[in-house]
Amino acid sequence: MFDLRVRLGEVIRLSAADRLRPTEGPVVLWVTGVRLVANRPEQDEWVWLEGVKIGYDGRSGDQAQILVRASRLATDRSTQ
Repeated sequence: MFDLRVRLGEVIRLSAADRLRPTEGPVVLWVTGVRLVANRPEQDEWVWLEGVKIGYDGRSGDQAQILVRASRLATDRSTQ
């Protein structure tokens, strides 16, 4: 199990490679909810991030639910 450190209200930048089946390029998300996905094998752990997309101009966009690799949100995020 991963030790996740995602705070509500945090703004996270996600590349297409961080997400399952991305339909667009990089996304900036203001996090309003986090849910673990329990029905996947341990080596394939994902987390649902819920939030509001932030546009290039800094404005709030659409609500989104994005399935993100849990390893992307582990405690050591010094490579962000």
